Amino acid sequence: MINKGLAVGLKQVTIIPATYLAIAISTTPAFAQANKFYNPISIPVGNEITDTLSDKDIPTGQGGFARDYMVKLKKGDNLAIDLVSESFDCMLTLLAPNGTTVAENDDGPDGTSNSLLFTRVAETGNYVIRVRSFGETGIGAFKLKVTRLQPAK
Repeated sequence: MINKGLAVGLKQVTIIPATYLAIAISTTPAFAQANKFYNPISIPVGNEITDTLSDKDIPTGQGGFARDYMVKLKKGDNLAIDLVSESFDCMLTLLAPNGTTVAENDDGPDGTSNSLLFTRVAETGNYVIRVRSFGETGIGAFKLKVTRLQPAK
């Protein structure tokens, strides 16, 4: 005959792992599903694209929205990234393969609310160019151009 204290202890041991297993099984599809939705648009270096920032894009948490573009870069690449819009105050961010911010620009050197970013790439990989509006400044059409600059001779 099993004493009551031991029987209660055995029930707790079997219930706790089953609870953790149930939680793990129920959350796994949620993580997989979340990753399926995030798919930055691929953009080759040297191309200019025209696109539209909308309220269907990534919420920034500051009232605005963002759209991400994936670009393959090599260590030592010197880049100019140009973002122009008549519809909203532009913000431009370059994110490294590990998600850290490499560079960011709000207003370009021409005194407008467009963005122009110059940077040198430290490691080869897939980088994200994030186009967003400053604060709650809006949505609308924009042009994004990524140019690989020639090294000085």
